[in-house]
Amino acid sequence: MKRSTAISIASGVAVAAIGGIFLYSRSTRPPVINPKVPEPAKPVELTRYLGKWYELARHENRFEKGLDAVTAEYALLEDGKIRVTNAGTRDGERSISEGKAIIADEATNAKLKVSFFGPLYTGDYWVLDHGDDYAWSIVGEPSGRYLWVLSREAVPSSALAQQVMKRVEELGYDRWALRITRQG
Repeated sequence: MKRSTAISIASGVAVAAIGGIFLYSRSTRPPVINPKVPEPAKPVELTRYLGKWYELARHENRFEKGLDAVTAEYALLEDGKIRVTNAGTRDGERSISEGKAIIADEATNAKLKVSFFGPLYTGDYWVLDHGDDYAWSIVGEPSGRYLWVLSREAVPSSALAQQVMKRVEELGYDRWALRITRQG
């Protein structure tokens, strides 16, 4: 076989594989639950946002499917990036995913870019709103397909949980499309 023919075949296989991966990723994305994602409501004081958060609810997605006892922990690294450690339990096994984030909007610190797979920061992470005391946070991204509701407490008071879910609706999301995360 000529070298040019082998290269053509290999190129065709690579293009088909990449196309298949692209189609698979698009077909497994969650549906849009907010077609008009708002801009973040207020700036984020990064030092106050860092630390451990407990997931109260999320729009279910393929990379967290079936996880409970979900936490997210953020720590500032020496190079100014943020270490992101997400963890959750499925079928009694703890799953941990580590990544890094960079600030995408330095004027507010409310928009970050996240990477769990190497040097490309492609994932959007928008802190859409948070409590003035940083007791809760609502995180989304511009497509309206992903949403996370976070709290500093694994089981916040009923009043706080209701207040945050009301805020989710005020931001234009269908709160009934969210999966409540069991923390206990």
